[in-house]
Amino acid sequence: MSSGYVFFKVVSSNINKLLFIVPSRCGHHMRGLPPGVAKSLKQKLEESRVKDESIHFRVDIGLPPPRVSLKAGLQLLRSRKHDPDLARQSRELKLIVDLEEVNREWLKTGGPKQIKEIADHFGVFQDLFGDAYFYPRVPLNVSYCKGDERVPVYYGNCLKPIDAAEKPKVSFESGDADLWTLILTNPDGHFTDNNKEYIHWFIGNIPGNNIEKGKTVVDYIQPFPPKGTGYHRHIFVLYKQNRKLDFSPFQRQGKCLTLAERTFSTYDFYRNLQDDLTPAALAFFQADWCPSLKEFFNNVLDMKEPIYEYDFPPPYIRKQEWFPLRQPFNLYMDKYRDPKQINKEFLVRKLEKVHPFKKTPPPLPYPNAQYFEGYIPSWLKLEIKKSRLKWGRINDIE
Repeated sequence: MSSGYVFFKVVSSNINKLLFIVPSRCGHHMRGLPPGVAKSLKQKLEESRVKDESIHFRVDIGLPPPRVSLKAGLQLLRSRKHDPDLARQSRELKLIVDLEEVNREWLKTGGPKQIKEIADHFGVFQDLFGDAYFYPRVPLNVSYCKGDERVPVYYGNCLKPIDAAEKPKVSFESGDADLWTLILTNPDGHFTDNNKEYIHWFIGNIPGNNIEKGKTVVDYIQPFPPKGTGYHRHIFVLYKQNRKLDFSPFQRQGKCLTLAERTFSTYDFYRNLQDDLTPAALAFFQADWCPSLKEFFNNVLDMKEPIYEYDFPPPYIRKQEWFPLRQPFNLYMDKYRDPKQINKEFLVRKLEKVHPFKKTPPPLPYPNAQYFEGYIPSWLKLEIKKSRLKWGRINDIE
């Protein structure tokens, strides 16, 4: 019978005394419950992360949503729907759409909700504010200048540290009498405390949208993700102030190149000033290691560049057996030897035919056609064939 046929078998389940069909193929039965009855991976993860809702619940700490007149929006759509000029331009493929206007309209309507979902996906609110979140009601434009090139910051795009070496240009909509605070922080890069952050920029008491007139509390420093730590999130948060505030407890003098002085906690900062600050805007990017950071660590931070590597656990090796069956003798014995000694033997074997003043002998024209003199075990024959064909572990020795 063809192995492509699938048979079905009725099995009784103890769950609510239901009957369901378990597929059976050539006598092999499906393990566990079928997909329609078994719990999905998402359901299992949700059950393992059960929290007390009376203690752990999410709170919106942002600005209230603006009042939008639905009637005015419908009138605008109707007027454009019956506009003969727009219809004619659309048919003739001459209708030009202003992307800047589309972006402004998106930021006023569905943008805050979608940005909040993106930030939740990257774990921004959880790592900065715990169970709190906010909708970015104020559009925040951040861009770095690399020569004549403009490098924008969106919501999770990737930049190199060399692209963000100088402080960015920041703009946002504001009234003349409004006060703001702008903070750039990295929740992924602290060297000694995983629950802390490194603050990269702090400007307080910004009048209107004039960043230059704000009080520089902590001077700007570029991203510096160490080698081997992957991508680091660098998050801009714009707070709206109710009044002028005293940020002297957070003041750092000069360039502040000592990383210990840049230790920061957004959660503690907001908890202490939550009556006078309201998060209003958000933008963030990701940065990973680049070769320019070696000079930055050595010359700017005056420290040795940290390099992180994953410490793999030693491989499990079972106890030796008297008669290991179906295992090549040399490979079996090499499991219980020092890897350095094995590499040394391969290197010596590779250098046997190397002479500083003589040419290396040419390889055998037909390696598999060479005759073996006398009795040679099968495992040794295989090892000699691999050596002639330059297969296997000998290629690992450079």
